Amino acid sequence: MSGVASKLAHQRALAAGFGTNANAIKYLNQDFEQLRSQCLARGELFSDPSFPAVPESLGFKELGPNSSKTRGVQWKRPRELCSRPRFIVGGATRTDICQGGLGDCWLLAAIASLTLDEDVIARVVPSGQDFDASYAGIFHFQFWQFGEWVDVVIDDRLPTRNGELLFVHSAEGSEFWSALLEKAYAKVNGCYEALSGGSTTEGFEDFTGGIAECYELRKAPPNMFQIIKKALDAGALIGCSIDITSAADSEAITVQKLVKGHAYSLTGASEVDYRGGKEKLVRIRNPWGQVEWTGAWSDNSSEWNYVTSHEVQNVKADDGEFWMSFSDFMRHYSRLEICTLTPDALTSDRFTSWSVCNHEGNWRRGSTAGGCRNNPSTFWINPQYVLKLDKVDEDPSTHEAGCSVVVGLIQKNRRRLRKSGEDMHTIGFAIYELPPQFHGEREVHLDRNFFLTHAQKARSETFVNTREVTTRFHLPVGEYLIIPSTFEPHLNGDFCVRVFSEQEQETQRNDDPLDAILENDTVRDSDVDAGFRTLFTKLAGSDMLISASELQTILNKITSKRTDIKLDAGGFSLDSCRVMVNLMDDSGDGKLGLGEFATLWKKIQKYLGIFKKMDTDSSGTMSTTEMRLALKEAGFTLNHPIFQIIITRYSDPDLTVNFDNFVNCLIRLEMMFRIFKKADVHKTGSIELDLFQWLTFTMI
Repeated sequence: MSGVASKLAHQRALAAGFGTNANAIKYLNQDFEQLRSQCLARGELFSDPSFPAVPESLGFKELGPNSSKTRGVQWKRPRELCSRPRFIVGGATRTDICQGGLGDCWLLAAIASLTLDEDVIARVVPSGQDFDASYAGIFHFQFWQFGEWVDVVIDDRLPTRNGELLFVHSAEGSEFWSALLEKAYAKVNGCYEALSGGSTTEGFEDFTGGIAECYELRKAPPNMFQIIKKALDAGALIGCSIDITSAADSEAITVQKLVKGHAYSLTGASEVDYRGGKEKLVRIRNPWGQVEWTGAWSDNSSEWNYVTSHEVQNVKADDGEFWMSFSDFMRHYSRLEICTLTPDALTSDRFTSWSVCNHEGNWRRGSTAGGCRNNPSTFWINPQYVLKLDKVDEDPSTHEAGCSVVVGLIQKNRRRLRKSGEDMHTIGFAIYELPPQFHGEREVHLDRNFFLTHAQKARSETFVNTREVTTRFHLPVGEYLIIPSTFEPHLNGDFCVRVFSEQEQETQRNDDPLDAILENDTVRDSDVDAGFRTLFTKLAGSDMLISASELQTILNKITSKRTDIKLDAGGFSLDSCRVMVNLMDDSGDGKLGLGEFATLWKKIQKYLGIFKKMDTDSSGTMSTTEMRLALKEAGFTLNHPIFQIIITRYSDPDLTVNFDNFVNCLIRLEMMFRIFKKADVHKTGSIELDLFQWLTFTMI
């Protein structure tokens, strides 16, 4: 299936409700139940052809086929490693996750956090899997991937050396859910080595579908406590940690029993009456189930004697959970991570869900990859999204009335591209407040002039080469334009823009409509002047008609004498001349008569004027940015996807467009618009074609 057809099929699947956690998309079209049934019927164990037990599935460099780290590796099934393997024993717990020889501690920390919430982990690890009578060597897991949930099937052949798992494993030894989950995640990302290095927030998002924010507490906003409290009310997952200054500090325990370099969960926040004033408290949980804070507000500390029991319940058991003052928390802890969940992930009515909007997009060299604001001539061609905020937060705290919004920009599938030598782009976004005259407008792609005369209202904290850039804003009611971009222009990439807000909001793609102003510029035979008639007689020959091959000769002979325009090496091709003849040929004989040729010549003269006007540097070619403006000058308004197709087809590798390609493009565009408008007799904006009609039009 072609790329365009595949993309259309994918969009229709999402529109039909696929891609939710309850109705996940079958990754690589592999259906777990169907494959398992087939294996059971045949009495054989599943071997995954899409992620085989070969060196390439391990990695490409440090874990590549010729690496010393992969020597002696054997792929074995759990039944070859122990006599009674189990999928999960006594529920998924933190001790099921022990790191192996892969630098994916970020991923394992995220998995460990999942084990604290049964509802969340159940979305990732489907039930009904084990090594019992239904075992067929096949397992499956579900991950959120850039706006949709995918169901990933794997076989249970795991990389081992000397009879032991090479990567993640359980402390108990006979429990395999974590090792199999890691393999499924490696499959989605291309190989095991692609998982090396990352952020815990990345794992949070891929296991929940939520949006993650990271705060350096030494630079925390003044309303940090309010942000935490609202996040907990919304059912968010919150993690916190204390930075280490050396390897020796890792999991070192301070005098007051806090563990450095260790992932804690923040599970509660409250404000209590204390000695005539208010005291802000936070509740922290150590996943170890022990080792607790011994300072103020710790278990059985004297501060609890001055708080009424109904305000906040003291934690007295040595279970790893404890309270501490917010001021102590800010002083001792270094980092806070908040993962706000989507409404479908919240199973309790006590949580206040946030409004969520998600949009996929792409940057394409020459058409939609404009780079950051440092590139004013191309910045405007980046995709644009309008955010409409109608209602202020119910509890604005000490801030002025406004709307709390978290905007996240994710670059897609970059881990998979590591095999081919690519890595993360440097990405960010800018936000502009739309003036009143643009409110409600969704079919207008704002051009360069707007960005030269308007300053940005807000932006991502920085442009950075991570998978995601996320920033929280407090914006007044109004309409805003979000511009996601790479730092440098002309870089290819796919992305996902997400907007989470406390109140209902609307986010839509802002793009030009598809339309064309088609003038009736037909020249009748009787309107042709004597001079042109004489020229035609000389060019057409004895039959007084011009064929496609004759048109090719004529155009190339005339244009080759010009020094102000450049052509491809071969000039106008025979195929492009056939398209011109088909557009002009009313008689259906495949040739041009006098009036038809005069009409075509008039069009070419018009296109030449537009070409020279847009060729501002008189280079004889147009840049792809100038091409977009030229198409508009010629009467065509096109959206991003169509313009990308045009640039791919008609531009040269150096992102320039020659005159012959420009004419070919306009002729084909005009023909396709005329065909559509003629078939759309009721002006509905859609047409229905049978196969014969479809082939007739597309084969022109």
